[in-house]
Amino acid sequence: MNFKFIIVATILVICPYVLFAQKVEISQELDARADEYFQVALKIWEWAELGYQEHRSSSLLQETLTNEGFSIESGVAGIPTAFIAEYGSGSPVIGMLAEFDALPGLSQKILPVREPLVEEGTGHGCGHHLFGTASVAAAISIKDWLRNSGHSGTIRVYGTPAEEGGAGKVYLVREGFFEDVDAVLHWHPGDRNDASPKTSLANRSAKFRFYGRSSHASSAPEQGRSALDGIEAMNMMTNLLREHVPQGTRIHYVITRGGLAPNVVPDYAEVYYYVRHPYAATLEEIFPRVVKAAEGAALGTGTTMEYEIIHGLHSVLPNHVLARAVLGNMETVGGIEYDEQEQIFAEEIRKTLDQNSIPLGSQSTIQPFTPGRSGGSTDVGDVSYMAPTVGFIAATWVPGTGAHSWQAVSAGGMSIGKKGLVMASKVLAMTAVDLVLDEDLLYAATQEFEERRGSDFEYHPLLGDRPPPLDYRK
Repeated sequence: MNFKFIIVATILVICPYVLFAQKVEISQELDARADEYFQVALKIWEWAELGYQEHRSSSLLQETLTNEGFSIESGVAGIPTAFIAEYGSGSPVIGMLAEFDALPGLSQKILPVREPLVEEGTGHGCGHHLFGTASVAAAISIKDWLRNSGHSGTIRVYGTPAEEGGAGKVYLVREGFFEDVDAVLHWHPGDRNDASPKTSLANRSAKFRFYGRSSHASSAPEQGRSALDGIEAMNMMTNLLREHVPQGTRIHYVITRGGLAPNVVPDYAEVYYYVRHPYAATLEEIFPRVVKAAEGAALGTGTTMEYEIIHGLHSVLPNHVLARAVLGNMETVGGIEYDEQEQIFAEEIRKTLDQNSIPLGSQSTIQPFTPGRSGGSTDVGDVSYMAPTVGFIAATWVPGTGAHSWQAVSAGGMSIGKKGLVMASKVLAMTAVDLVLDEDLLYAATQEFEERRGSDFEYHPLLGDRPPPLDYRK
């Protein structure tokens, strides 16, 4: 009798069952602690701290991880609210991203109608309170699994502040904190469940500041030089530039300071620009043309101009191998099912949304695997050039809800958000288990990563060598 064949055949039959059983155990553990983790998320939801000001939110996540035996390095990359938490030893090293910054102007009560908690206050319109907490929950479950199973491996949580315009992750990448990672996992709140790999737009932002000379706008206009005129001239020339840039370019701006009184010629004005393109190399050709428009505007209006790059982001490097692994785990976990009260709440929210969007009920399904490109930008892009990186969306909002909306804040603060948090933490944890146990999966993901990145790739941060803009939200 061929005992070797019998042993191999037995392993092939048993291993999938054992793996499934371990994933079921992880899922049950996360269900058991769901209330505990959602209380963490709710505190962060209530604090709603803006980028680089997330001191309480960051501290709470660090405390949660410390209590579970993780070692913590705080204040990394010159950012007081950034941290790295680690458990385990040896390979593979699996990174999990955790965001926790809020947005200005999106304060909202947990109601299906617009009603701010605080007028013009902050709110988690992108669900980062759920993002950070689910990543922490998943990391804790993997810590328990590593300890109980005896497998080699390191789980590392990156506490990454200021994703919303502050490029927090880029500074960690620039300082080399991702150089020894084998794979990186992340997720994002959304209105559906989707594991489709998507790239994004590279983005560079800058504040252009014009300086003129004030005077009485009516009795002595000839003595003045309007800084606002400089901005208006720049904006006009930039709008003309739109006709002569490569397809896929996006340029948008907001005047953040334009003067204080109509009868005073403003001696200071500021405009904040985003310039985007699918490819960083092309973006770096377009951005200097925007600067030239600013220089010409200053020359023509008799003002002076200076600009400050606020952030720069590479486009996301997708990884289809890891995305399909995530999809498999997402299908295992299943979608989100609303109870009666959640259904009523969702139906009321739907009345405030575009009725042509993804239909109510989609939260219970998994979207088809359709690789593509998103219209936004994220600092995950820079991370994705350091190691194989994969993300997914979990339905924490009512289907049809857009990011950066009061509807997202509202659903993210109640049980609908909680269910999405739990689902996301399960998918993250299960995918991490796959990466620890399946060397072929990690090898294939690494091969795809290296092929997409290219053998001649050299990383250059699009924000240059500037320090983190810790006061950009003040």
